[in-house]
Amino acid sequence: MNFDLLLTLGVLVAIFGALMFDVLSADGVLLGGLMIVVLGGVIDLERALKGFSNSTLLALGSLYVVAAGLRETGALDRASSYVLGDEKSIRRLLLRMCPSVTVYSAFLNNTPVVAMGIPAIRGWCRRHGVSPSKLLMPLSFAAILGGICTLIGTSTNLVVHGLLQSHGMEGLGFFELAWVGVPCAVIGLLYVIFIAPALTPDRADIRDEEEEERADLVEVELAADSPLVGETVQDANFRLLPGLTLVRIDRGAEEIAPVRSNESLHPGDRLLFTTTAMDPEDRDSSPDASALEQIDDDGDTRKMEDYERVQESPRRDLDLSAFPGLRLAYTDIKRDQDRELHQVVVREGSSLIGEEIEDIPFRQRFGAALTGLRRGGERVDPPFTDVRIRPGDVLLLDTQRGFREAHETSEEFFVTSEAGGETEKTEAEAREQREEMRPQGGGWHLQLSVAVIVSIVGLVGSGLMHVAVAGPLGAFAIVAAGILSPGQAREAVDWNVLIVIGAALGLGQAMEASGAARLIGRGIVDVTKALGPYGLLAGIVLATAILTNIVTNNGAVALMFPIALSVAESQQLAPRAMVVSITLAASMAFITPIGYQTNLMVYGPGNYRFLDFTRVGGILQVLLWIVILILAPLVWPF
Repeated sequence: MNFDLLLTLGVLVAIFGALMFDVLSADGVLLGGLMIVVLGGVIDLERALKGFSNSTLLALGSLYVVAAGLRETGALDRASSYVLGDEKSIRRLLLRMCPSVTVYSAFLNNTPVVAMGIPAIRGWCRRHGVSPSKLLMPLSFAAILGGICTLIGTSTNLVVHGLLQSHGMEGLGFFELAWVGVPCAVIGLLYVIFIAPALTPDRADIRDEEEEERADLVEVELAADSPLVGETVQDANFRLLPGLTLVRIDRGAEEIAPVRSNESLHPGDRLLFTTTAMDPEDRDSSPDASALEQIDDDGDTRKMEDYERVQESPRRDLDLSAFPGLRLAYTDIKRDQDRELHQVVVREGSSLIGEEIEDIPFRQRFGAALTGLRRGGERVDPPFTDVRIRPGDVLLLDTQRGFREAHETSEEFFVTSEAGGETEKTEAEAREQREEMRPQGGGWHLQLSVAVIVSIVGLVGSGLMHVAVAGPLGAFAIVAAGILSPGQAREAVDWNVLIVIGAALGLGQAMEASGAARLIGRGIVDVTKALGPYGLLAGIVLATAILTNIVTNNGAVALMFPIALSVAESQQLAPRAMVVSITLAASMAFITPIGYQTNLMVYGPGNYRFLDFTRVGGILQVLLWIVILILAPLVWPF
């Protein structure tokens, strides 16, 4: 092996490891890997950056703007309301929801479709006493199925379209993928509607669980003459009451959450504690056991009595005489009319990822206080010392009014709660609130946004215009009509996805130049050639399916494309069946919550566990692989 080949393979292994263990976000990892192969001389800078000049990026970026226009005018919100309707039965709702979401996702990027669907579904579930876990995973799966049916259904399809053209082959037709994608979608929908409900868990909404915890909040007030004034939280020794954990300080209009250990106490502060009483058998092994022993040795019986009282009953009859100047405020935490409760899911590529929670200024950045954290279906108990944010984390926030409208397009997270927050609403109240929140720019804005997406589909589908021309024209129309400002249009673009695609395309160039693609392709051939062309195709599909759960769907297809071409060339086979197969397989990530963006979006709000996706999506994954292996060679013969 020469140096270029060894370096490229080493970079690929490092990339997979970094992404598997969440060392950095996907865009940072892939871009770093690309720079290493450039510095190592595998490819020159011009060839490395060729992927960023691919027309795919222009087309995809403009489609993000068009989707934002549809959201801004209320078109997606109206679609959500129509889909949910007045159904009361889960089965009938799935029959309405899943096919509709699949159709929407065939012509729109599926991320905004799911982002708009999550709060609407959670609101419906709250009003009808249904667990969101029964509907959110089907929502994600239905959106994925729609994305494999058309050229613009998902960014993966556009990536392959651009790769084919850059290699001198004909790009994908607008409905070319539908020959296999539609049968896959039909079979997938039948599974999701009629089989998946028996396999999906029935779990409470995470907000309901958090509200039960919130009901046990103890609020105390710090008097102006308290000797604790001026001390830090750590010096105040609140840890000596292990049945209570300080989660928030209200200081006038300011809310401090999470609370740092070096936060100073001010007169009039209202301290909110959550009750986290320990089991008796855990008491001796608690972090505060040594402190209690010291208290006992010093003869400070008052604090020992307080500790024992909290352990027995962490309620509001707590005697705080051991902490002079602290007094119970009131027994029930009342909601302020200017406050809302929201939950958000941390996005891939968010700047929050890797940050310690204590170091994030939630109030200054988002006008919010952090009241809870869920990760992988489990509640993370405060204090959040040394806890770092990860993709898919669900943050529970106490916010100012209008939080959802202000942060709907945030690059940091997806807002998964309705306008007005997590409150009990009747169907009529919810409908009235949705109407109030719709923009007042006039019905023509909504009609224009719908006309734009219909025109793009018509022009590209008929072959009259390239998607990289029709998309930007549609985005220009959205901005020129005043539906979005130029700044809003820029914010609507998911730049992390574009960076992932551009960097992955560059790494694909390095794999071709170094011979890594040929080497990996030869390995697949050696393992599967005894099974003939169908065996080769199965090997390519399986490799893509594994890769897409590690490197993201766009990265997987960009890296597998040169391998698929190498395999086809070495066996004198027409490559199109293999190319289409890896395109479809890269988007079929049903077995893990991290394999596809929409799965990650519903992971926390649905209160799912990691293996829930494996149990529900595993059968579906195998079924659709079989469909691909049967139909792809029939439509595009070897």
